[in-house]
Amino acid sequence: MAGLHGLECAGSRRWLLQHAAAGFGWLAFRGLNMRSVAADQPADGAAAGPLAPRQPHFAARAKRVIFLFMQGGPSHVDTFDWKPELQKRGGQTGGSGGRAGKLLAPQFEFQRHGDSGVWISSLFPELAKHADRLCLLNGMHTSNAAHPQATIALHTGSVNFVRPSLGAWVTYGLGTMNQDLPGFVTISPVPLGGAQNYGSSFLPASFQGTRVQPEEGGIADIRNGRLSPSVQRRQIDLIQDLNRGLLARHAGHPELEGLIQANELAWRMQTSVPEVLDLSQETAETQQRYGLQDAATEGFGRQCLMARRLAESGVRFIQVSRGGWDQHRDLKASLQRNCTAIDRPIAALLSDLEERGLLQDTLVLWGGEFGRSPQDQGSAGDGRRHNNTGYSMWMAGGGVRGGMQYGTTDDLGEKSETGRLSTHDLHATILHLLGMDHTRLTYRYAGRDFRLTDVYGEVAEEIFG
Repeated sequence: MAGLHGLECAGSRRWLLQHAAAGFGWLAFRGLNMRSVAADQPADGAAAGPLAPRQPHFAARAKRVIFLFMQGGPSHVDTFDWKPELQKRGGQTGGSGGRAGKLLAPQFEFQRHGDSGVWISSLFPELAKHADRLCLLNGMHTSNAAHPQATIALHTGSVNFVRPSLGAWVTYGLGTMNQDLPGFVTISPVPLGGAQNYGSSFLPASFQGTRVQPEEGGIADIRNGRLSPSVQRRQIDLIQDLNRGLLARHAGHPELEGLIQANELAWRMQTSVPEVLDLSQETAETQQRYGLQDAATEGFGRQCLMARRLAESGVRFIQVSRGGWDQHRDLKASLQRNCTAIDRPIAALLSDLEERGLLQDTLVLWGGEFGRSPQDQGSAGDGRRHNNTGYSMWMAGGGVRGGMQYGTTDDLGEKSETGRLSTHDLHATILHLLGMDHTRLTYRYAGRDFRLTDVYGEVAEEIFG
């Protein structure tokens, strides 16, 4: 009631009229924001920043997530979902309903790998060495076959409205483990979906993803080279003191609170982030393992190595993205290029995490917004159409069972049949691995409780190790 007390003390009719409308808005915002404020308090009741580590709902299998997002719809029937029937019927007409068309046989050979014998195509010779660590999710499906909608749904759980991203929800729920770094970092985000893919929407701004562009030098350096660090720190302190004074007069103002938090984190990041992203600190052997000396793998290898360094530095959610999987034509050549670019770096990332004792509590997720059809593109020839009714993703580490195929599509790879996982089911499962009940991870906004999974989501407990 500090705002009302200020009104009483002002003794000014004009002051009252000028501030009433905005003041009551601030009080409303404060009420809506109370759940977030309460979540920011540690168990002992002492003040803590919004990114302070928080306890999960129950014992977590994973502490962090690395999401390898392949935008465009990778072809599951050419990568991780072996279909002998499609191989046999290539060139014939097949499929259901309006999707029926000329079937295109798998373009690459499949073999069993590891002690588990999971099927992986020849596109991934290095990743196949980790077959016993992979949990193939072959029963994925999503509600939309258009790239923009399916991409945003995968990242936010919603197509129709702007919602917080998966990474923002995770950081809101758990905080981060290094207060000098963001809780959520997105490396080379794809343009499709834009900032929604890593935004915080109505969650406080502290939980949105920090964008890193390796080709542009990482993050922007806001430091003034003409001033010493101590002088610049004094400037920041002055600005922060002024902002806090304003906040004291207008308690509960979420935008101002977010600005104060962002200023402080931005300052700390100027020294911590460049050091974490400095890959020259890695040995020549490590750089070679990630493919940094090869033009075909250097770009994605750099992103994966950054992801590992961020993970071991305490960042909660790291996303690495690569576009170019929308292969309506030139499927075989394009898919070969894409998979060559990511195969070695991903294998190196899994090995590196394992050797450092991080894989057991780091959930690695790979996949796109949907898959591709068993039918060819028609007049385009060597290509496949979009397919949202059945496709593959995979997980590794973070408490999931390795060497496992969970779910199936039909004989042609067109529709998921068993072990079906929707986008909401995927999100619920990820949150559960992180120790969070997706039905309890909520935020009150505009008079109702919101959650990542809306009113849906079933946890795939069968994949837990």
